[in-house]
Amino acid sequence: MRPVFFRAKAPKIAAFCALIALPHMAMAQPQHGIAMYGHPALPPDFVSLPYANPDAPHGGRITTGNTGSFDSLNPFVLKGTAPWQLRFMGYESLMGRSYDEPFTLYGLLAESVEVGPNRQWVEFTLRKEAQFSDGSPVTVEDVIWSFDILGREGHPRYRGFAGHTKEITQTGPRSLRITFNTEDRELALIAGLRPILQKAQFADKDFANVTDAPIGSGPYVVSNYELGRRVTLRRNPDYWGKDLPLRRGTNNLDEIRIEFFGDATVLFEAFKAGELTVLREDNAEKWDSQYDFPAVQRGDVIKAEIPHKKPSRITGLVMNTRRAPFDDIAVREALMQAFNFEFINDTLTGGRQPRVTSYFSNSELAMSLGPATGRVRALLAPFADQLPPEVMTGYALPQSDGSARNRKGIRRAMNALENAGWSVEDGRLTKDGKPLSFSILLRQGSGDTRAIVDLYIQALERLGITARIETVDNAQYEARQSSFDFDMTQFRRDLSLSPGNEQRYYWGADAADTEGSPNLMGVKQPAVDAMIDALLTATDRDDFLAAAHALDRILTAGRYVIPFYQFNISRIAHAKALHYPATTPIYGDGVWFMPEVWWYQEE
Repeated sequence: MRPVFFRAKAPKIAAFCALIALPHMAMAQPQHGIAMYGHPALPPDFVSLPYANPDAPHGGRITTGNTGSFDSLNPFVLKGTAPWQLRFMGYESLMGRSYDEPFTLYGLLAESVEVGPNRQWVEFTLRKEAQFSDGSPVTVEDVIWSFDILGREGHPRYRGFAGHTKEITQTGPRSLRITFNTEDRELALIAGLRPILQKAQFADKDFANVTDAPIGSGPYVVSNYELGRRVTLRRNPDYWGKDLPLRRGTNNLDEIRIEFFGDATVLFEAFKAGELTVLREDNAEKWDSQYDFPAVQRGDVIKAEIPHKKPSRITGLVMNTRRAPFDDIAVREALMQAFNFEFINDTLTGGRQPRVTSYFSNSELAMSLGPATGRVRALLAPFADQLPPEVMTGYALPQSDGSARNRKGIRRAMNALENAGWSVEDGRLTKDGKPLSFSILLRQGSGDTRAIVDLYIQALERLGITARIETVDNAQYEARQSSFDFDMTQFRRDLSLSPGNEQRYYWGADAADTEGSPNLMGVKQPAVDAMIDALLTATDRDDFLAAAHALDRILTAGRYVIPFYQFNISRIAHAKALHYPATTPIYGDGVWFMPEVWWYQEE
């Protein structure tokens, strides 16, 4: 059933709604911010975010690079591929996030937030001064329309929220209330992060098929572009929110240019030649051995290392369990055993980067390696007979001795395959007369991932498995991942210190059947959905951590992803005229830190 979107415009109706709400309002007060647990760290009169420099000068340009291409400027629909940066730079939500807290929001388009006793509803009051980049005001009507259209026709990442919404009502000239039909403490915060678009712009358009840039209320607007090659964003000199505490010291650069390249090698050469002014490097060995070019030696390019305390993203090769033989965990286990991480790591990074050991590596959310105990065990116990036994007893990724042949790993892989009914005939691994063969889908210009896969394929050949690389351009890659048209493909998922509703989208059962969702592995496991429910209904930190640990156990022991390296530090090379604050948030660097709080200043 679709949620009801009710717009109370008549004064008598609005007054009646206000009277009905009085008993609830007596139990809640408008606040400047809201935290998932506890209270916001910053007081109502805070001056700026703790990791921003409120005295940073304005001006200058930053030029960064993406690999691949783009054919759309609308990041809010499934059609086309838009530069990923656009939805973070040109569009705003009712509230904004502080990345020095696990999950806390402060007023942005909204001046205040109010919640019911159990967060069964949330109410926002808009700022009088909030406006879109064309100078028109942001209204309650725009907000309600944005929730509605994104829930019905937006990118799948936005659609799940509508199913948890009972109704949205206008409660005053600048206020609205969202009432939920689900017990979920995070929904009030998710509502605060919903992008708000301008209703009038789409009055006579098919929203789902618009590829032009929507009008936003953010500090940057698209000033020019060449499809597939570059896009430039200009800081709006009339940006309405530049004096908000949440915005002081942010969005300091006059221009942000994004250039597109066919592959990572060409992008790196462009940076060395001075065509780009910033580059993020994920390979520690390359950072140590190849960032000694003349501009670095002269001091014109600075090498910065920025730590963080968030989970290291889960990165690797994901197996599509919608297809045989990946629906068999014994085959997935064998493919995990055959992946000789220690040798690959030594070959490609000089052993400099530790391996991802779970979905929440490098954080307190990561599972323990031993048996499940206490609250974690209690959460998992009802599902124990549906799960791999290692979820309860403990699971760790396979380790090799670092040699090229990985004899023990190959032997363990063959034992798992033989137990599952596979055997070698004429040098090929077969079952019921069918060989075990599959393709690994990669994006054009995938760089290090291609090198990893080349080494992996050699190991699989020793098992009699035929694996081949299928390289496609950016558009085909996005389309095939969106339609789950692959056997195995590269995988990356950034996770926060406050996992919540997005986990349904990442690995919930419904997302497994929703094209465009990031549940690439196709996991449909009742225990996963139950642990996500536990995350969302936890009322204290201990219960929340137990649910995260339990979820991590299920996903890791499920052998869905063959993990690569941890990324527990950001390595960023940048022009010396670009600067960032000495204080970094607990989330470290990311789309919220670079370039949001960077500035340009010649010495």
